[in-house]
Amino acid sequence: MNILGISAFYHDSAACLVKDGVIVAAAQQERFSRIKHDHRFPHDAINFCVNFAKITVTDLNYVVFYDKPLIKFERILETYLSYAPRGWASFLMAMPLWLKQKLHLPSLIKKSMDYEGKILFPEHHESHAASAFFPSPFTRAAFLTMDGVGEWTTTSFGVGEGNKIRIDSEIKFPHSLGLLYSAFTYFTGFKVNSGEYKVMGLAPYGEPKYVDVILRNLIDLKEDGSFKLNMDYFTYPYGLTMTGSAFEKLFGGPARKPESKLTQREMDIAKSVQVVTEEVMLRTSRHIHKVTGEKNLCLAGGVALNCVGNGRILREGPFENIWIQPASGDAGGALGAALFTWYQLLGNERPADDTHDLQFGSYLGPEFPDKEINSFLEQKGYPYRYLGNGSTGSTVADLIAEGKVIGWFNGRMEFGPRALGGRSIIGDPRNPQMQSQMNLKIKYRESFRPFAPSVIMEQAGDFFELDCASPYMLLVADVDKRIRRKMSGEEEKLWGIDKLNVSRSEIPAVTHVDYSARIQTVHKETNPMYHEVISKFYEKTGCPVIVNTSFNVRGEPIVMSPEHAYLCFMRTEMDYLVLGSYLLDKKDQPPLKDDADWRSEYELD
Repeated sequence: MNILGISAFYHDSAACLVKDGVIVAAAQQERFSRIKHDHRFPHDAINFCVNFAKITVTDLNYVVFYDKPLIKFERILETYLSYAPRGWASFLMAMPLWLKQKLHLPSLIKKSMDYEGKILFPEHHESHAASAFFPSPFTRAAFLTMDGVGEWTTTSFGVGEGNKIRIDSEIKFPHSLGLLYSAFTYFTGFKVNSGEYKVMGLAPYGEPKYVDVILRNLIDLKEDGSFKLNMDYFTYPYGLTMTGSAFEKLFGGPARKPESKLTQREMDIAKSVQVVTEEVMLRTSRHIHKVTGEKNLCLAGGVALNCVGNGRILREGPFENIWIQPASGDAGGALGAALFTWYQLLGNERPADDTHDLQFGSYLGPEFPDKEINSFLEQKGYPYRYLGNGSTGSTVADLIAEGKVIGWFNGRMEFGPRALGGRSIIGDPRNPQMQSQMNLKIKYRESFRPFAPSVIMEQAGDFFELDCASPYMLLVADVDKRIRRKMSGEEEKLWGIDKLNVSRSEIPAVTHVDYSARIQTVHKETNPMYHEVISKFYEKTGCPVIVNTSFNVRGEPIVMSPEHAYLCFMRTEMDYLVLGSYLLDKKDQPPLKDDADWRSEYELD
């Protein structure tokens, strides 16, 4: 049986194909269209899933959309009416898309896909909950889903057992932890639904001086983690912005203009909202444990991408084990919708052994065999060196040890927002200049942004205060005290962004200013080639860790194909590119064509 899950029309459109209960393929539309967070109908992602499974649309038994558009439309109408006439401008902006597309989803899906079969519509948080529990390794678990908003629900929890999930409690719009965080994302000058992780990365540079202001004025937080927002300070239910004048008065001035200089105020605000968010997550998880008595917890929804909060739940919460859906945002709703249908609606038995998850490392996207890569390189005349004689791991490890920055394109593309060693840029974490070099010369992004370490699972406990697997880069833990560098008195006094340039450990490029790291443990079973590179680097240097950041530049999605990878490689100051078994040296490459010519040739627009 073939079930296609789809998410679309808000942000991060995606498709996922589940065949007889197995996740065969999943991908975000942005990777094909090259439009970051592309919200449009995921034609390309659907075509990939169907083609990868070697089926046609006529072989699909069900197509499942990840939420209920009519209930969402009801919420939008009720909200605009309750705030009238203030919401008139945003109402007029929203209606054309609803009237043209979103209210006619069954016919749109059938027409777009030339599909005549059954179409199902689970609720948004059912899709999130299904994506959290069903791929997890647990036969029983509690689950927590938190995001901006689905139809009405913004937070839910319940229990999954075998092939069923049950939602027990919900918090509804406009009260939303995700939208609270997004309001601060907007206020600190970053893009909503895109820049939330920048706020999380900025937080360690600040002091939590506004925590009391937030708890006293913006959110009424109860001991059980339930909450209500004071809507006098927010404009998102009816406006084109997230916050208004009352919010500005509370924080001593207007929102930061995008791309303007960051000040200590933004750092302190980021720290404060992060502290409040973690407190909500902790209180909620403790309450769920008390109510359900479960020992395992599964997480999904956009808030579950807050890996600092996840790390605190793991360390300080009452659950023995947690598992987080790597595509926790709306993209993962496509996967959850398909699995919800297979298990919950159709009643199929669910395999689970409490040790291995069913997500296959989230390597669920397109792959390009060496034959295809060779054809591309030969056709374009790009000089390369073939590493197909088993020397890839050793060669790449040598280059990393020499301080080179490498574009790494190998195997299937990752599903979700994190690069996990399929489409990554990698480097030496021991190099104190590596973070700034990668941020400014390769990623072209803000200098304060931290990089993640990829560490082979076998040695993770030697370098990080982590005693479990973290294959999806969704847990933050501290760098082990044994490899930290003792700070001088002057260095201890540094404030704000000045903390950035101080080397804090033996792996400074992946040690954040608070000694934390967003860790990816690398496993031989799910990514043997990436594991081999790090293992060879460990043999040569005694360091089982490398820098891993996503293979893209700021403002663009992660690369999907060899063409995308080569373009990104040539437009940045990376030293080498690995495409499968082929190594390309930047010094040997011909000058890049004009970008417009390139984009036309490869149809990247």
